Amino acid sequence: MMDFEYTYTQQEIREAVRRVCDRFGLDYWRECDETGDYPRAFVDEMTKAGWLAALIPEEYGGSGLGILDACVILEEINRSGGNGAACHAQMYTMASLLRHGSEAQKRAYLPRIADGSLRLQAFGVTEPDAGSNTLRIKTSARKVDGGYRIDGQKIWTSRYLYSDLYLLLARTTPIEKVERKTAGLSLFLVDIAAAGSSLKPTPIRTMLNHHTCQVFIDDLFVPDVNLIGEEGKGFGYLVDSLNAERLLVASESIGDGKWFVKAASGYAGDRVVFDRQIGANQGVQFPIARAHINVEAAELMRNKAATLFGEGDGGGREATMAKYLASEAAWEAAEAAMTTFGGYGFASEFHVERKWREARLFRTAPISNNLVLAQVAQHVLGMPRSY
Repeated sequence: MMDFEYTYTQQEIREAVRRVCDRFGLDYWRECDETGDYPRAFVDEMTKAGWLAALIPEEYGGSGLGILDACVILEEINRSGGNGAACHAQMYTMASLLRHGSEAQKRAYLPRIADGSLRLQAFGVTEPDAGSNTLRIKTSARKVDGGYRIDGQKIWTSRYLYSDLYLLLARTTPIEKVERKTAGLSLFLVDIAAAGSSLKPTPIRTMLNHHTCQVFIDDLFVPDVNLIGEEGKGFGYLVDSLNAERLLVASESIGDGKWFVKAASGYAGDRVVFDRQIGANQGVQFPIARAHINVEAAELMRNKAATLFGEGDGGGREATMAKYLASEAAWEAAEAAMTTFGGYGFASEFHVERKWREARLFRTAPISNNLVLAQVAQHVLGMPRSY
């Protein structure tokens, strides 16, 4: 018999996270959005409560929780009206270090990541010319005495300005010299302060408060001890972080979807036009009900994927599909809410327009939903490769 209920511990986690979120209401997030400020006070409180160290084992100072527990944490942030993207990378970026780093690296960094004295939120993968084709990145690392010299350029490196460490993917062997395209890529853990002027971030203005940068890398020296795992195997290590990332992003979308459905259904019941509640009109209620159904379905796929991931059965395909379903369901709910609120949906005081902008991001990042469809067509359904 399948169990569709959350555990007592997960229900307790949800309630505890909600209590933190309740201290940072919708006006707090609107102010951060309007001023472009990083929600430092919220992130500090989440760190102090131990929620951002959920996936770090207890022996390294973390909470030692499972991936579904972490999903519940981020879902609740967004369901409460916040923006979990401000801190979600702290939870998944360290997966490569945890699974493939040396014991010395884990002892040196994980306890400090757990207590918040070190921030690992910056993830350097995407490049201007490569886009989603990670195997074609041009950032290169050449071996020198005692380490590597790295040159290149990264884009969409979010929260770089609020990180102490930078997880950086670079090619250590040119692609034309490897037998498999996935070989020859290596992962490095970079101390941003020690890097100095070798790393030059340029903030990118976006339609939402996302704190993302383009980073220019010029003759950056990284010591041998900061190579994660073995040289040339970084792509495989990266996948561990990406699967966790997709599950956590799906959870944020599910939280967004639930927020929109609650806001829209509540407003539809309160708003009276032509002497009747607008929620009595099927043209208003059907889109909200449909969005609710799709959010619930996405949550089930997320839970399946998280269970497979947690049991060590991979769950990569399911995680990718969960990200697709959740982001599409959240966007459907966002559109339903905007339509329900009418002109008031565009007014910042109702908070719908901010959440609407934030929800749209996850149809494009961290992987485009069109690319998800292409991957499912090829790798799940056995259809010809389209890209």
